[in-house]
Parts: sequence; structure tokens; C-alpha cells
Amino acid sequence: MKRIAVDIGGTFTDCFVAWQGRYLQSKALTTHGNLALGFNDALDQICEQLETARNEVLSQVDSVRYATTLGTNALIERKGPRVGVLITHGFEGTIPVSRGRGYGEGRSVAEQMDLTRAKRPNPLVPITLIRGVRERIDYLGNVIMAIDEDDLRRQIRDLVECGIEALVISSVNGVVNPVHENRIREIFREEYPSSMLGALPVVTASSISGRRGEYVRTTSAIINAYLHSTMFFAMSGLELNLRANDYAKPMLLVHNTGGMAHLNSTDALRTVHSGPVAGIAAAEVLSTRGELGNIVATDMGGTSFDIGIVVEGGIKHYDFTPVIDRWMVTVPMVHLASLGAGGGSIARYDPVYKSIKIGPDSAGSDPGPACYDRGGLRPTVTDADLVLGYLDPANYAAGSIKLNPRRSKLAFEDLCDTLDVSEVELARQIKRRADNDMAIGVLSELSSRGYKPEDFTMLAYGGNGGLHACGIARAAQIKRVLLPPFCSVFSACGAGGMTQMHIHEYMKTTAIYNQLLGKMFSEFHEFNRIVAELEEKGRQDLLRQGIAPEDIRHRLELDIRYGAQHIDTAVVLERNRMDSNDDILDLIQKHRRDYEARFGTGAPAPETGIWISTYRVASYVEGAPIDFGSFARPEDVAPRSAEPVTTRKCYFTGSNEALDTPIYDSAALEEGVRISGPALINTGSTTYLVEPGWQFEAASHGGAWMTVIGD
Repeated sequence: MKRIAVDIGGTFTDCFVAWQGRYLQSKALTTHGNLALGFNDALDQICEQLETARNEVLSQVDSVRYATTLGTNALIERKGPRVGVLITHGFEGTIPVSRGRGYGEGRSVAEQMDLTRAKRPNPLVPITLIRGVRERIDYLGNVIMAIDEDDLRRQIRDLVECGIEALVISSVNGVVNPVHENRIREIFREEYPSSMLGALPVVTASSISGRRGEYVRTTSAIINAYLHSTMFFAMSGLELNLRANDYAKPMLLVHNTGGMAHLNSTDALRTVHSGPVAGIAAAEVLSTRGELGNIVATDMGGTSFDIGIVVEGGIKHYDFTPVIDRWMVTVPMVHLASLGAGGGSIARYDPVYKSIKIGPDSAGSDPGPACYDRGGLRPTVTDADLVLGYLDPANYAAGSIKLNPRRSKLAFEDLCDTLDVSEVELARQIKRRADNDMAIGVLSELSSRGYKPEDFTMLAYGGNGGLHACGIARAAQIKRVLLPPFCSVFSACGAGGMTQMHIHEYMKTTAIYNQLLGKMFSEFHEFNRIVAELEEKGRQDLLRQGIAPEDIRHRLELDIRYGAQHIDTAVVLERNRMDSNDDILDLIQKHRRDYEARFGTGAPAPETGIWISTYRVASYVEGAPIDFGSFARPEDVAPRSAEPVTTRKCYFTGSNEALDTPIYDSAALEEGVRISGPALINTGSTTYLVEPGWQFEAASHGGAWMTVIGD
């Protein structure tokens, strides 16, 4: 196996390379102006370890995989083209009205409840660039009003004269019958062929989402069009960089659906949050192959703190109407909760509560935390970690960044004066608040899905995951923490083990049991036809990327709900066709078991009807993941100690005085080593903080457990 996986974050670019049985990692600062520079810097560090030139490595690897937050950043910064929209006449207000919830989407619960400060986001498409098309399709897909093509051509000319740089087409009920959306696109190309306008992107809503819901479907297409040029030029630049360094194969992009695809088979919308999703994919592998049971995955990077849940058996949660930035969309996306609590998150004074508040704004990589000595002037979580003694100024990020403690203390001055506390006490408050905020996020995610924290192992990774794992777990009442191999680049590691996959959906309400008529489902031919069409779409996606037909696999999922309830439960079927009543009864039983496991034995209500709301087929290729074996704590490995390389005065939230804290190097990662806190383990690529009352135990493959002493 020879492959390269890269996670381009807001602060760091993480690189993971599998090379003939060796696994190597590196980090470099993200270069937002030209992503290829940060990639080259990270890869060059690994090439030095391999003693091989960059072009030789790239010419030999079987794939290069990218996960990136570029799309997320473009939305936040509102750096996109002028997008025009053609929508069914009478529905022009759907977009600006945003279901009356635009002020609250993407905001915290506290912000949603504060109506006095409610503010809608600046629109991606102003009202002046929305035009109505005289046409109509009913809910069954029947054309009840043909397109007024003369009027349409006038509307198209008007939009182009207004200077649009991308076009979205959305027809009401186009998800059932896209004939009008396709015809509008044809007319646009007739009026303005590519030879006249160049590569102006035209996006149809039906090609982006197979679900009903005119607002979310149209918004999905708008965001895709808004990000298209940004993603195209940035990713093309990365691909040109690969070509210049002798890489001749197609570049692969990680999708937020949990798979990946070639650049020419990737919608821009699918790349949003793809970096954290790659980490969830790696957590899924650990859950199934590492015998870990239930996992709450926590990724603390430089900009954000991302939370995902993988229950026993490797089953992860999906969002089918996620909120991206400030807009609800409809795309099957691996569920993530993201908090503005990374290492670069800025600490400030909250005059309402007279306390410290962390994030969501971040110092990023430029200028970065004050201690980076790159011009940052505001205090961050990383500055607090440095003041508390947890970070080695001369050996941060494998020595690639030299930290300046004096800059951190200067950045603390204003807050120290405001709160009338010392620098150390301020740093304690920053760490305590950051840990508590992240723990609240973890507890909220678990409780909202009916889970208990004591039933989960916390997987802590990311550049700052090992530093804050004990504090987060203590506040969240979780007593088992696993620090996985390649902890600081774990999301890149996850991208290295992902496979090519496409998900297609079809939304149709189908009665499995109709309580009003007292009838069971019997339309097996129609069910199988829908599934076959979805399989064919996925098959064509993969064939277009050069996948052999015999290597393509399909997985069928159904969203099912009881008639009196509004919660859909995704059920994965073992077979993709329905042929008899026995198949229907098996489906009903499987749905009931899954529902009871989440909501209790008294929750199912089959007497109110059982309904399918969405058909979903994942078409994928089975690949070789990055397999680290089992992380079950071995009973046959005798515990042993390790010798610290030095000691350092460190401050902890539960102690007023500085404690002499032993410092260990990567030798502490040898399997069986046990260390009681307080302690610091500097592996070279990241730092693990073992707080008082916790015990560190090295596991296989460079992983480690941290547990509460006495449990």
C-alpha cells in the first residue's frame, strides 16, 4: 500500500502517508493563498523521513486524497460569485423567507431565543437575482403547465445582463420529474453557449438532491453554485501541483457523506466539513475492528472542536437536512456538531456574566495565537496552555514552530487587568472554560440521541485533543479516553482508509402498513424499480471514475417512521430487493429493534401505521482501510514504567501551586507503559497531558488509554 492523505484545516495542513507497511505523519501551516504550498511543505517533511524525492513519492503512490475546509471558509468569508436563480413562478419568495427560520439557523439555542438580537445572514442570492419561470409540475410528476419559453428566454437575458456568474434552476416537484429543470438548462445553453460565456456553471436542484422540500433543495443548489468556482480553481491548482510533481492519477476528494470521488465527480457541496468527516470514518474503523464499542469522537484542532457519534458495530449517525453555515440544506451528511473551541480560539471578557468566553472567532494560522510570534495580539487557548507549562516552546509541532511565551503574557495583560487576576489564574480560567464548553457539547450530543456518557469511550484526536482530553472527559463524566495512533493527524489518517462512494436518494411516502386501510405493502415491483434506478445512478458514477463493474457494491437504507411520530429511523437492509410478505415482516421487525434500542421498549407505535419516507442507496467500492487491529487493553502485557527525560513546573485547574511534572518522550508510547498523572508526553507531533487523578497506559500501534485512577 502506497497512498497519501491530506487534511487541509483552517490552521494546519495534516499529511499522512502509508508507504509499504510504514505509516508517517507531518504537519505544516495552511497557506490559504495557495493550498499547494502547505501541502508541499507537509509532504516534504515525510519525504525527508523516506529519503526519497517528492516527485518519486508522488509517481509511486496509488492515490492522493484531500479533505478540506476550503468550502466552509468561503461561506464564512462570503467569497463567491454572483448567483442567479430561476424558480417556479410564485415561489420566488421561498428563498428570502427561508421558512421563517433564517434568523436562527446555524445559531446556538441561546442565540435563537434572543429575538431582540435576531439577524438574518446576508443572502447568497439577493432578491434582485431571483426570477420566476411560468411552468408547473404536480406532486406526482405530471406536467400541468408547460414552460413559457419566450418568457423564460427574457428572464435568462435579464439575469445575464445583471452580471450573474452562476445559475441555479429549481422547479417545484422537480425531484419527482426533472424534465422542466433539464429543459430550462437546455434553453440557457441555446441562448448562451459555452463558446460565448465560457464555463459559467449551471446547477439544477434535482441533480444535487433527491429529497422533497423546495427551500432546502434550492438552498443546496445555491450553495453548490456559490462554492463551485472557489473549489474548482483551488482543487485544480492542487491537481496541477500534483501533475508538476509526476503524479499522473486522478486526485480524490473526501465527501461529507463518508466516501470520496474524483474531482470531476464531486459537487462542491459534498466537500463542506469533509475533514472532520474523515476523522469519523477512522473512528468507525476503530469501533468495528478495534473492538471499542460505542465511541464519541472528538476532534480538537486549531479552529474548531468537532463531535461525532459512532455506536457499537461501526454505525454512524447522518444528518439529512444539516445546517451549513446559516442555511439548511438537504444532503446526506455524516452528523457532526462543531464548536468554536480550538487551540486558536480567542478568549475575551463577557461583560454580562463577568467571566471568560471562548470563541467562536479564531486566530487561525495567520497570524495565529500570540505565542506564534507572527503578529497575533489576542489571547487564545494555545497561549493559555503555554502559560500553564503544558507546551515546550522549542519543540512545538515537531519543532517547526518556535513559541514565544512573552508574547502570550503580553496578550493576557488586558484581560488580567479587567478580571484582576494573575496570568496563571487567567490561563486556568481559559482552560477550564474551554474544557467545560466542549464537555457541554459532548453531553448535548449524547443526551439528544438517548445515550448515556458512561456507555461511551471518548476518542480524542486533533492537534490539541491530547492536551484537553482529561479536562473534557472529567467535565462530561466520561471515564475512558482513547488517544488513537497518529492522534494529531487522525482525520488525514481516516482519509487514507476511505473508499469511493456515492449516495443517491429518492423521497416517496410508501405505506409498509396502512392503518386506515388495514393493508400491508404489496407493491414489490415498484419498490424494486426505485431501488434499481438508484443503484444505476451510483453505478454510473463509479463507472465514470474507472471502477470495474464487478467491484461495485450497493447498500440499501430506508428512512422509516411510525404514523403518529415525526422521527425517521434509518434502517439498513441486508438485501436490496423485496419479493414477499416475509421480507416485509423482517423489515418491520428490524425497524422495531432499532427504534427500541434508541427510544425504549414502549416507544414503537405500529398501530398508527408504518411508513417509508426516503429510499437511499450507497454505491461504493470495498477498499483496504488503515487497520490498527484491536485496542482492547491486553491482559498478558505486564505494565511497566518509563523514565522521564526532564521535569517542568506546570499549573492545573485543581491546584493553586505549580506541580513538578515529569516530561516523557515518544518512548512512553511503547505498549504496556503506565504513567500516573500529573505528566506530559511529548511525542514530537503532539503533546498528551495526563492530569492529576488520571492514568496513562500505552496501547498497541502507538495508541494510548487514559482512565480515571481507581476505575
